[in-house]
Amino acid sequence: MSKINLFNSKGEAAGTVDFADDLLVLDRGEQAVKDVVVATLNARRAGTASTLSKGEVAGSNKKLWRQKGTGRARTGVRQSPIWRGGGVAMGPKPRSFATKINRKAARLAFRRALSGHISKDKVIVIESFDVPDGKTRQMAALLQKLGAGNGRVLLVTERQIPEVERSARNLPKVEVATADNVDVYSLLASRLVVATREALDVLAARMQKPEVEA
Repeated sequence: MSKINLFNSKGEAAGTVDFADDLLVLDRGEQAVKDVVVATLNARRAGTASTLSKGEVAGSNKKLWRQKGTGRARTGVRQSPIWRGGGVAMGPKPRSFATKINRKAARLAFRRALSGHISKDKVIVIESFDVPDGKTRQMAALLQKLGAGNGRVLLVTERQIPEVERSARNLPKVEVATADNVDVYSLLASRLVVATREALDVLAARMQKPEVEA
């Protein structure tokens, strides 16, 4: 069993929580993690960049000067990419950057990312977040007690808690997510993951192998 440090709602040490070692995946999955991160970042791209090609730029089809006899290089229409205000050669057009990731690869990537954090003591468990008024200073003080004052922190709850979300939204390096929506990129981007007991149970359930793979 792996041991995860446990803290009470005040940020004081309260022992450890056991996490089954057979759920951890540390010997494979690095490529799956990379693929999922790339797919996540691709999905965030707007894909709205657009330029006009030679055939889309406004202008006549008149030849700028005659082909021979001027001493200058031959040329065609003003819409040519070589001219200022002309079209763009092979420029970007609106497109989707979405990358498909199959479910097995996504599941393996999640298990590998969370396993790496657990093995490096980057995951701690808190009984509950003591921010009854949803004030930013309350969350900042609690994170300072947990040793999470520096670097990016991912707060994981078992369900949406308005007070936790409100108290953390003005902290630039703090992200809040529910356990069933935590993704690989958020895990890797965080120096520390702070999860409630119930949220850890949900994360553990997500790391279990499906019956069809058993």
